[in-house]
This record gives sequence, structure tokens and C-alpha cells, in this order.
Amino acid sequence: MAVVFGAGGGIGGALVEAVQAAGKFKHVVSFSRSTSPAIDLLDEGSLERAAAFAADLGELRLVIDATGFLHHDGQGPEKSWRQLDAANLARAFALNAIGPALIMKHVLPRLPRSGKSVFATLSARVGSIGDNRLGGWYSYRASKAALNQLVRTAAVELGRRSPNAVCVALHPGTVSTALSAPFAATGLDVHPPPAAARHLLAVVDQLTSEANGGFFDWRGQTVPW
Repeated sequence: MAVVFGAGGGIGGALVEAVQAAGKFKHVVSFSRSTSPAIDLLDEGSLERAAAFAADLGELRLVIDATGFLHHDGQGPEKSWRQLDAANLARAFALNAIGPALIMKHVLPRLPRSGKSVFATLSARVGSIGDNRLGGWYSYRASKAALNQLVRTAAVELGRRSPNAVCVALHPGTVSTALSAPFAATGLDVHPPPAAARHLLAVVDQLTSEANGGFFDWRGQTVPW
């Protein structure tokens, strides 16, 4: 079966539809703040309940974490260190790193010990330290970089338990969602959510155990750490 966390977002909703349309899984379960059970990245109990609910329905062969936070009322990407704020930094880390880490905590032990299974979380190229040449976006970059390290570390442990399982970070590209809308005029190549979802699933389909712990973009190319 397949599971999508963050199905209430633009990419998450499109991923649910794309997985269903592919017809490869008997069950496709989605979680958001409005599903039952509902999830809240700031409430570990809700994530544990969701993982248990999904696992009770069948073997978890594909789990995608499509949650993410970039801006909110009164909080947007910082352009300078002068804008750094402790509360805003903490919120970005809570939603972009700690929440996904807790999803991994409760999902990865429930992946099958044999056969291919994939856990993929949506990271971002701006979380790459090696690729950072523009600066800015401090809290988003740092929280996604932290997510990448958490994925890499969890992948090592997962590989010992389930040799054919894969735990990866994926960069979906710039997608026309509410998250990216305020920044769409930057000249970037923007993808509609359905196309982004298809691209991501195509990458997931091609992953092998050798990809465990990797960071890939929507074309399947490796993104530098």
C-alpha cells in the first residue's frame, strides 16, 4: 500500500491522485490536518496514530512525506541575517525537520523487512549546502539541510534492518502551489502540481537499494549535499 503525509498541500494532493491513477497499490492512504485520523507535525502522537492506522491496512511499500513550510502570516524567507528571529527559526525547524523526523521514527520501523519499500520526503535544492551561492532564506535552507541529514542518518539504520528499503530526500522543483506562489516571479521553471507528482513518482519507481540515503531532484539527478 501507499501512504502520503501532507495530502492537504498542492503537491501532496497531486501525489495522492497520481498514485491512485497509477493503479499499482491496492490501498492509497492520505493524511492531513483534515483527515481522520488527522496529523499535526507539532503533535507526535498524531503521527504515531497515523502510521499505525496505515500499517494496520497492509504492508507499507511507499510512504511519501509531502509536508513543508516556507512562509506564513508574518513569516517569510529571510533576505538578511538582520531578519533572523529565534521563534521563526524554531518554527521552520519544527515543521521542516523535526516533524518529518518523527514521521520517520514511526514509519520506518513499520516498513517490510524484505522486498522494495520506499520512504521519500520532500526536501529542496535550497537545502543543499554545496549548491548555496545566493544566500538568504536562512531558516528554510537550514531546516531543509537538517532534514537531509536526518534522512541520511535514518537511511543507514534502515539499511541494516531492511536491505531492500530506500529512504531518500526528493527535490520536486518549483511547483505552482500556495507555498511557492509569492516567489513565482523569480524566473524559475514552475511546474503544475500534477506534473510535479508524475515526475516524483517516476523517480521513485527507478530507485534501487543503492539509492538509499540519497538526495535526488525531480529528474532523478543527484543533488549535492
